[in-house]
Amino acid sequence: MKYNYELNYKRIKMLRLKRKLTQKSIAKLLNISQPTYSKIERSKTNITIEHLNRLSNYYNVSLDYLLNLSDIDNIDIINIDLNKELIGKRLKNIRKESNLYQKALAEELDTGQSLISEYESGKRLINLNYGYFICKKYNISMDYLYGKTNIKEIKKIS
Repeated sequence: MKYNYELNYKRIKMLRLKRKLTQKSIAKLLNISQPTYSKIERSKTNITIEHLNRLSNYYNVSLDYLLNLSDIDNIDIINIDLNKELIGKRLKNIRKESNLYQKALAEELDTGQSLISEYESGKRLINLNYGYFICKKYNISMDYLYGKTNIKEIKKIS
């Protein structure tokens, strides 16, 4: 793969411990097994964007904060279910603003153009790894891409 950003889930664990919750209780919230959740916390397996969004909603923190893109935990985000059509439109706008064709973005992600088309048309939800890559590379907020805020840039501490 051309993208090589490594996802780090240390804040997911930190938030759970800070609230004195068990892995079992969070696994139940996500409807996954406790061993699977344990692997997520140890970065042995990836979390899905749906599960990450559920944690963002539960803890009332931003996706950017959960994935260490920002040190600000909650700024103008809304707790929502993910909307594939909105996310697709935002991806298309980001791609066009970056002067990229679908084929070029697909090559950056080491995937096919048809997948980018499916994302942009709202047929499929952008997976977390691709979304993270796009946000890191183009300095776009994950919360913006996934429809949790209308603020496009990643919020940094000033």
